[in-house]
Amino acid sequence: MTSGPPPAAAKLRPAPLLVKYHVLLREGFPTGPVLDIACGAGHNGLYLAACGALVRLVDRDETCLTAVRSLADQLGLCVDVDRLDLESAEQPVLPPLTYGTVIVFRYLHRPLIPSIKETIRPGGIVMYETYTVEQRRYGRPRNPAFLLGPGELRRWFQNWEILHAYEGELQRPRRAVAQLICRKPLNR
Repeated sequence: MTSGPPPAAAKLRPAPLLVKYHVLLREGFPTGPVLDIACGAGHNGLYLAACGALVRLVDRDETCLTAVRSLADQLGLCVDVDRLDLESAEQPVLPPLTYGTVIVFRYLHRPLIPSIKETIRPGGIVMYETYTVEQRRYGRPRNPAFLLGPGELRRWFQNWEILHAYEGELQRPRRAVAQLICRKPLNR
């Protein structure tokens, strides 16, 4: 991956956390490809692909995935884009020890956390940002199933090397989030 934003990134709107810390992901890049979970419009995964990473983007919404494929083609990016419903009982869990990096933005399905931890290869990186219970003050989501409790995200990865952690309010738009970037220990 290159150190600065690539020219193709000008057409993308990746998460500010990803833009600020994408250089940290280079540490996970050699250990395997990137998985963008619940990729939505795909801007985060495509940004990393534009930086030189091998990327797989997954979502359960085929309409979103069609748009992601189209945008990837426009930008000349080669990525894997797959429909995957991670909340369906029929779907398999993420394959173990497959990815060097997993990114998750604005998505929470607690039963998936053990699988995320297992799919990362030793030395790989997780970058996660989603809403906390304080988000109810600012708008959607409001359902507690989609909102992290205080310190919850960090507790899930408490035995990993924490590279960045934040929990609080962000602006533009105003929202309450938890952010975590962490590295899986080499012995797990």
